[in-house]
Amino acid sequence: MATTGKGKGLFLTLEGIDGCGKTTQAACLANALEAAGCDVVRLREPGGTPISEKIRAMLLDPSNAEMCPECELLLYEASRAQLVSQVIRPALTRGAVVVCDRFFDSTLAYQQAARGLSAQVVKAANSLGSCGVSPDRTVVLDLGPALAFSRATAGGADRLEAGGLAFERRVRDGYLQLVGEEPNRVRLVDASGTPDEVYAALVSVLADVLPASLAVEVDRHDCG
Repeated sequence: MATTGKGKGLFLTLEGIDGCGKTTQAACLANALEAAGCDVVRLREPGGTPISEKIRAMLLDPSNAEMCPECELLLYEASRAQLVSQVIRPALTRGAVVVCDRFFDSTLAYQQAARGLSAQVVKAANSLGSCGVSPDRTVVLDLGPALAFSRATAGGADRLEAGGLAFERRVRDGYLQLVGEEPNRVRLVDASGTPDEVYAALVSVLADVLPASLAVEVDRHDCG
């Protein structure tokens, strides 16, 4: 397993704009890793602990429309710090594979690129909220904002989705910039295909951080 100074486990994160298919792909990947015999911890951000889930409800509640960007940022980081301390770090220490739907790169895309908070402020906040833990590999699932937005809001919009299509476009731009800035850690996958096609592309960009035998087993899985 790869390590980044946080134990002997492997930390994988999936990112992208709302409606790009992250939740589906995270489930496919986690199921494949479990089928291959791995100790897998599947998480979402914000959330993953009782405290973090309460913060999630506050962040996504449309009735909290008056929430300022700085408050939003600090709530995300508070949720993240609890998740890292309570779940992620212990899992990595024991050698588990952690698959997380969003992590600190979402903050760069949403609070920095889309909300306009300064890079310096967001970097400092991410450093505190992540408690020094960084993903071994981050995969950005890229989908056109119009299609993704229609998918995400089909059942109604949460507080962030209420920002509209222009907001989602800024988020996507933030992710594309991140891919260019950190090509060793962050990889881009076209999310416009079928779930199985996207999963195959996802596995291909994880191959170099997975042991060879495990990569073969995970590649045999599908999202059916």
